[in-house]
Amino acid sequence: MEQRSGAGPLLDRLGRPLTDLRISVTDRCNFRCRYCMPRELFGADHAFLPRSELLSFEEIARLARVFRRGGVRKLRLTGGEPLLRGGLPDLVAMLAEVGGIEDLAMTSNGVLLPKFADRLARNGLHRVTVSLDALDEGTFRALADTPLPLSAVLDGIAAARQAGLGVKVNTVVQRGGNDHQLEDLAAWAREERVALRFIEYMDVGTTNGWVRDKVVPADEVRARIDALWPLEEVPPRVAGEVATRFRYRDGGGEIGIIASVTKPFCRTCTRARISAIGELFTCLFAATGRNLRALVRGGRTDEELSAVLARHWGGRADRASELRGEGGLRGPRVEMSYIGG
Repeated sequence: MEQRSGAGPLLDRLGRPLTDLRISVTDRCNFRCRYCMPRELFGADHAFLPRSELLSFEEIARLARVFRRGGVRKLRLTGGEPLLRGGLPDLVAMLAEVGGIEDLAMTSNGVLLPKFADRLARNGLHRVTVSLDALDEGTFRALADTPLPLSAVLDGIAAARQAGLGVKVNTVVQRGGNDHQLEDLAAWAREERVALRFIEYMDVGTTNGWVRDKVVPADEVRARIDALWPLEEVPPRVAGEVATRFRYRDGGGEIGIIASVTKPFCRTCTRARISAIGELFTCLFAATGRNLRALVRGGRTDEELSAVLARHWGGRADRASELRGEGGLRGPRVEMSYIGG
């Protein structure tokens, strides 16, 4: 189902369009979350990417325009922690000028949002997704492996809302880690009127010690919340939405559950990802990516880049979560901190 550049929306071999692009701007982070960057492997001696290897803001904006021509309508900045990249609000302003982008978002751990939220909003960012895995101080610090207090994240969420940004909160649920926090997080989100997304613990990369016994299935998450505040499922707003959404019957807002392990949604996945050094990944669980930086710095025209994108996406047949066995995925996989979530 390969398509030429300019022949309409790009479709892969399973008929999936390309509508969402996630762009990592750094592999650095100020947290060491166990499911992403365990400190024993990402310690003080870890060799992070040198600045010269990263895509420049101009290169990122150019690639965003090329992907827009291929059908992308949503852009999300990721990391690592994207706000560790100097001048990030300037990149937001550049991306806000790319015509036809309906949703310009960022994923963050939240602690730097009090410093940057106002400028991000002024420069055109629409919303942020903040990671928050617990409301108990001890559980939060253990999971994030940080000396920073929980209040640092909560203050970031408040700053984003005060700046007028839309806010979602993501919680990665792990059996024996933070599953005792489900009800507390749901109660907090109801009170704060914040959209909350529970995410099944996934085997992204090979360093996070994933075992299936640590996965809290989506059905269990729903049942536990429903027992306190009855839920009803609501249809997706757009095709390819990864979270199954539920609203509270009493009008107290909604939650979403992302069930990549127990209910894979590969057949509707519309996402591509670009690493901080310009590699194109067509699956979160891929081992390698297509080097776009070499093409950009090698003098290729936008038309040539569009043709490469069309060929690469047209050959895509990824469905890793559907093929996951009981023991999880096998073989090498890119780490979450490198590619973004």
